[in-house]
Amino acid sequence: MTSDRSEVAEGRGAGPLIVTEDMGLLDDLLRLCAAAGAEPQVHHAVPERKEIWEEAPMVLVGDDAAARCRGATRRRGVMLVGRDQDDPDVWRRAVEIGAECVLRLPDAESWLVDRIADAVEGVGRQALTVGVIGGRGGAGASTLACALAVTAARAGRRTMLIDADPLGGGLDVLLGGEQAEGRRWPDFAASKGRVAGGALEESLPRLHALRVLSWDRGDSVVIQPEAMRSVLAAARRRGGVVVVDLPRRVDEAVAEALAQLDLGLLVVPAELRAVAAARRVASVVSMVLPDLRAVVRGPYAAGLDEQWIADALRLPLAGEVPLEPGLPQAQDGGVPPGSQARGPLAAFCTAFWERALAGDGSVAS
Repeated sequence: MTSDRSEVAEGRGAGPLIVTEDMGLLDDLLRLCAAAGAEPQVHHAVPERKEIWEEAPMVLVGDDAAARCRGATRRRGVMLVGRDQDDPDVWRRAVEIGAECVLRLPDAESWLVDRIADAVEGVGRQALTVGVIGGRGGAGASTLACALAVTAARAGRRTMLIDADPLGGGLDVLLGGEQAEGRRWPDFAASKGRVAGGALEESLPRLHALRVLSWDRGDSVVIQPEAMRSVLAAARRRGGVVVVDLPRRVDEAVAEALAQLDLGLLVVPAELRAVAAARRVASVVSMVLPDLRAVVRGPYAAGLDEQWIADALRLPLAGEVPLEPGLPQAQDGGVPPGSQARGPLAAFCTAFWERALAGDGSVAS
């Protein structure tokens, strides 16, 4: 018995190898593969071609086929799958085939779907995920978030920009792409469980060489914490960089976003009232996000400088966002922030990414 599903679609990661003659179990495993977006290969015993067994990203051996898999090449990623919850000999059979674990359906279904999806997508280095928050209203957080994303994409990095503020104007508008086809937040608002990273990326509007998840022009939609967790986790699995534009309030969904950030940038205009407001934002955000840094935006009020402001906020200083003449007019004309490669805003963003992605991709101060 060899399934017609053994051919993997062009451009997709190879799916798992399934070894079983139990048709009920096979139906369950095919259903779980479909949920994970995987194209499996199905055999009733160890395939005659050794490379099929050895090169599959994972091997799901039905309990009925364990005896037929004895003597197969020992490898990682072999799992013994069945339904009998009370079989005392199952662990012996698992050891005989070198299985890493024993799975019992339906209890392990959710876990197994996640592992299959990981195998299909490939699990490499996760994206460096940066959140941008305004210290007060109108601080310029959305402008900086867009500029960071545009700059990263221009440098050839896989980039996703996520608008997590339902009461903002929409980052697709700031990028001049409000009419671009693709999914918006309302399509994911009720998501539960795993979201496939590749499917997420392909479904979003592509603007200025990056993918954007923003809002439609309808009424405000409440994003459930589970949806925020699933979408951000999917975005991070694709690697590269993810930039998240965050609101100043912290509800359950925003807390989920903060928990997945590698670092946060708090944008603070250089004036005393903005520093006072930013101090309150920082105190709340820092409860969830350990690595929060200050970005100061001029012009400066008398007696203030960027280091004094960072010290007043008790935050490390990430830098000073320079003034860029003509930026508001350029945005009104549909030119996104950071588009001028030699402009001061793009220079700030380029320097930020060079530090943040220094060497091995770790987050550098």
